[in-house]
Amino acid sequence: MATLLSMQDYESPINVTKDTLSGPDRKPRSLKELDVRQAVVEELVLKLLYLVGSISMLELSDSVKLSYEVTDDIFCRLRAQSLCQVTGMSGNIPHIGITAQGRTRAIELMQQSQYTGVAPVALSSYQDQTRKQSVQHVEVHVEEVERAFSHLVIDPDLLRQFGTALNSGSAIFLYGAAGTGKTTVAEVLSRVLAVDSVWIPHAVEIDGQIITVFDPAIHHAIEMPKPAAHDERWVKCHRPAVLVGGELTAEMLDMQYNPTSKFYISPVQMKANNGVLIIDDFGRQRLRPDELLNRWIVPLDRRIDFLTLIGGKKLEIPFEMLVVFASNNDPSSLVDPAFLRRIQTKIKLGTITEEQFAEIFRRVARDKNVTYDDGIPEDLIRFIRATLNEELRCCHPRDIVNQVCWQARYEQKTAHMDQLSLQRAVQAYFPMIS
Repeated sequence: MATLLSMQDYESPINVTKDTLSGPDRKPRSLKELDVRQAVVEELVLKLLYLVGSISMLELSDSVKLSYEVTDDIFCRLRAQSLCQVTGMSGNIPHIGITAQGRTRAIELMQQSQYTGVAPVALSSYQDQTRKQSVQHVEVHVEEVERAFSHLVIDPDLLRQFGTALNSGSAIFLYGAAGTGKTTVAEVLSRVLAVDSVWIPHAVEIDGQIITVFDPAIHHAIEMPKPAAHDERWVKCHRPAVLVGGELTAEMLDMQYNPTSKFYISPVQMKANNGVLIIDDFGRQRLRPDELLNRWIVPLDRRIDFLTLIGGKKLEIPFEMLVVFASNNDPSSLVDPAFLRRIQTKIKLGTITEEQFAEIFRRVARDKNVTYDDGIPEDLIRFIRATLNEELRCCHPRDIVNQVCWQARYEQKTAHMDQLSLQRAVQAYFPMIS
């Protein structure tokens, strides 16, 4: 399963507008202004009535996220076919319910698809809006990257590479030895883009088939003023970020059809559209690198993906995201030159200097409320370099401080690092130390 990347709350989102009547910034006021066939909405409303029984027109409008005018038009059409009726009034707001004839029709519809959520948008509307919100349109500047990475100790040259890569809107390959901070860097890169806002549809419709897109675990909604003037079938969100690791399979990259509910759940790359998709520990997936190469060589180049529905119908879906590959291996050892060419930026995260190590140690200890004797960071540096004959990595200070915290918790003491606790920490953390 894809992993949600935690996002902070951001100010100053970018407003995205659309000129067409069915755009996210304008709520449709009539059936003619909808971008989907009216039969799609009629069937959705009828199934909802079948499930909930009597419901007020306002509640129905809120459930399907359509204007009162559109919902009333749908009700009038269903009532003319003797599929629903007025069951009562609250002031001048009617309560409506399904008829016996409507119930029979709803059962037939439920056998075809059990989707009863927010009214979908047309695939063409999704395609247009996603391309308008492409990460390639984002401009990232020095101060924004420096602010996002301010809690980390990073070389200015690396920050420049990160900023340049973000402005490319293309794929990035982060590589280096284990413990050099690749996953952390990838997550922070996604936070830089998350300051923007994009429109995400609840669901997309194509030829009567429903594909759900909005996922509250991934898409962080931005509070909108009420009453809403925008098309509420779309949700204004921060640019999403999705992380997948060793669990990635070929099936996760295609439409997920539920044979019971009979509608589709969008794949991870569709959920990550207009945001960031991080492929962590690339090369360790159940999906082999060459399989991913064959699957994504066209999307990475042309920014178009092709997904397949049951029955073989192909859908053209925009591939408008920043893909970040993070791996312990050299890029050339994992993929062939044709695929590597499509990953425009390759950034190596290497070892750190003694000064950087000491600063990271100081910050981690401060954040963990761990005090330490003078000379402890220098002793740890000498141990790693002289005794272990290893390079310094940014994970070492954090992991050693964590060991001291766990010792203190067990002994019910205040966390303090002296020579004895340092010795115990390195014995527990580094292999073959006795």
